[in-house]
Amino acid sequence: MPELFLPLSLPHALAAWNTPGFGEVFKQEAEQLDPSQLPLQQGLSGTSDVADEPFRVMLIGAALDTGACIRVKAGIFYAGILGGCSCADDPTPLESQPEYCVLWFDIDKTSAATRVSLVADD
Repeated sequence: MPELFLPLSLPHALAAWNTPGFGEVFKQEAEQLDPSQLPLQQGLSGTSDVADEPFRVMLIGAALDTGACIRVKAGIFYAGILGGCSCADDPTPLESQPEYCVLWFDIDKTSAATRVSLVADD
């Protein structure tokens, strides 16, 4: 899956790198991102559209220092909907369903600019 290059920045996570609070700071800052800036649509597995609901972040394993950047693997819990035709008699419910995907966050150690990409299935 190709990487997504988006204008993201995680300066608080960068500042917390190599401290005991890194995981929590990363989680809090990542959860403040606009969901449209993340490849959540590409991560859908059981629905067709990302629901307009908050998402949660879970740090998976340890973050890695790759020299120029900090690479963080994170699980994203979010909601999706199965869209119908929007007709008055459309029986498709618009109830959200749980979705989950795993993302890489590559945080530049100089500028905090962050690249996000979907982790391919193992």
